[in-house]
Amino acid sequence: MNKLYFYHLLFWGVYYTYTVFNRSDSKNYFVRSAEYPGEWTELLVSGTRFIEFVAYPFTNTLGFSYEMTMLLFAWFGYIGFIHFYIFFLENLKLKLQLWGYDLLIVLLFLPNMHFWTASLGKGAIIFMGIGLFAYGMRFPQKRFFALVLGSTIVYMVRPHMFMFLGIGAVIGYFTGREKVPLYQKILVYCAFAGGIFVMSDQILAMANINEEDVVGSFQDFSQVQAGRLQSAGSGVDITSYPLPLKLFTFWFRPLFVDAPGALGLFVSFENLLYVILAWKLVDKDFIRFLKKSTSLVKMSLVIFISSSIALSFVMSNLGIAMRQKSMVMYFLFFVIISFLEYKKKKKIALFQLKKKKMEEQERLEGYASPAIS
Repeated sequence: MNKLYFYHLLFWGVYYTYTVFNRSDSKNYFVRSAEYPGEWTELLVSGTRFIEFVAYPFTNTLGFSYEMTMLLFAWFGYIGFIHFYIFFLENLKLKLQLWGYDLLIVLLFLPNMHFWTASLGKGAIIFMGIGLFAYGMRFPQKRFFALVLGSTIVYMVRPHMFMFLGIGAVIGYFTGREKVPLYQKILVYCAFAGGIFVMSDQILAMANINEEDVVGSFQDFSQVQAGRLQSAGSGVDITSYPLPLKLFTFWFRPLFVDAPGALGLFVSFENLLYVILAWKLVDKDFIRFLKKSTSLVKMSLVIFISSSIALSFVMSNLGIAMRQKSMVMYFLFFVIISFLEYKKKKKIALFQLKKKKMEEQERLEGYASPAIS
């Protein structure tokens, strides 16, 4: 984790250098929070203002420079990596390798994941919130504070993402293989269902969605958002794509031929790794594994799929897609590693069974052989 910290710090430097030569929302966040004339509590609203709320005490009161504030938010992103690392370690028992390297370590050092979580903005703070949420779901009662803090951060940054986390938690908790007391299931259901219901107006308002026609309003919103991204000049119009192709674009593009610039070309190598890992789920044993899997595996899969479907409708810009998917890819990685662990355990059990049968057969043959004087 020390090496990961300095690695993440390197990407703070990379992103800062990027902002020197390119436009960046981080500069706007810094200026607005540092020069905000009103009370700090006025910034405590969901969305962009919440980033300014978090930055305000440091920029407006303590006088942090732009570079210091960037470094602070990069540290928030690193906290997210710490909690995801613990989440993986606590729920996986076997060490898996990819091309001779520890697979978990490879996933922790993916460049794109660090680039978008090492700057002043939504990416770092929401990644920390999601990491805290995943960490807290392992032991909800013992880690109640981390669970509530993480959920609150996610809601304040992106309310719709909080909804996906809540849906995933409820479905996973009710369908997991663990024997959970009924009162605990009811408690989790009431907590997340109640939270989503209470905050539903805010969640729908973030996308200007009409409660009476959710599907139609969402389609209208996605068309408008796609048009805005297209007008930015770097968009890839996927609004007419079928859903499977939209999802493929969100998860795995750019892939070399459509890479937007040097950064996109670099990310293409990482996306190729995503394709290789995701292909491992195309296996006849996956459904059997899913039926027997834990609540956290099912939770992760529901969160990944539901959020991907929603986000893919508005991600016509590959640059935005590269940034947005950093929120949910670790849930997919957890499902993949859990499945690979299941396959490895199955092979070990089969090998041990064959070995036991061979030893038993040798023992019987020994009894049957005549004694040699």
